[in-house]
Amino acid sequence: MKVCIVGCGAIGSLFAAHLATLADVEVWAYDLDKAHVDAINKGGLRLSGKSTLHSRPKASSDPAAIPPCDFGIVATKSLHTRPAMEATAAIFRNGAVCSVQNGVGNEEIIAEYAPRVMRGTTFPAGRIIEPGHVQQDTGGKTWIGPFEPKPASMAEVNILAARLTESGMETLAMEDARGAQWTKLIFNAATNPIGALTGLPHGVACDQKRVRELISGLAAEGVAVAKALGITPDSDPEKLIDHAREVAYLHKASMLQDALAHRRTEIAALNGGIVQFGEQTGVPTPLNRAIWALIEGMEHSWTRKD
Repeated sequence: MKVCIVGCGAIGSLFAAHLATLADVEVWAYDLDKAHVDAINKGGLRLSGKSTLHSRPKASSDPAAIPPCDFGIVATKSLHTRPAMEATAAIFRNGAVCSVQNGVGNEEIIAEYAPRVMRGTTFPAGRIIEPGHVQQDTGGKTWIGPFEPKPASMAEVNILAARLTESGMETLAMEDARGAQWTKLIFNAATNPIGALTGLPHGVACDQKRVRELISGLAAEGVAVAKALGITPDSDPEKLIDHAREVAYLHKASMLQDALAHRRTEIAALNGGIVQFGEQTGVPTPLNRAIWALIEGMEHSWTRKD
């Protein structure tokens, strides 16, 4: 069995490192960060924090160097989905590709390049300490299921979920993974941009009364949109936000990490996605729209020279 991780940043590295511990799975990592790729090929991929392991996936920035694979796991930032799939499509000409990315709209892009697709969402989070070394800050499950318009078979979903679980990444195979995906979307849209705008880790932000009220307002809009779409979140986003405060008090959300590095964020696939589905279903989303605008304004400020 061959698996290619498309996008081997913090999240992609968690999947690559775990899967590469299985003797009968050949794991490739595609990433454009040459220093990270070179470090993986030279000394392997090391995880610390919630997971402590060292394994040896193969890595490349050249898609032509990667053989055809049975499965793909896309873990890029959502804004990089299309160029990443354009580059790697040939690897998956007979394979099934699963997104574990944040936000909505990624599977639709993947389906333009891959014959069979899975939607997915994952809760483990981390950060790159140095090339070849990733710190896992939080644990949690991954949920995957067929992407309805161009589905992978449930047999494929079950195989990938079983191998991920065997490797230490607990993964649930579901006939319908939309509820899990929207739970994570609502959680991320309510918390990630707040971290980016305030500079506060998740738990510290939650302890600020008016900030916490804003987080609840953002989550409530997301729940209303999901309900209008006929999707029931598989857990209460409010409880999830409080749980994250307990287990990841000082975790800096990925969007805060992007803001500190002046990198473009995933705001369009998070709050922007909720706004767009809100427009389609007639559900007002003024808080998500305002946060989307503020983050885009912040991104624009990084481009100014004066």
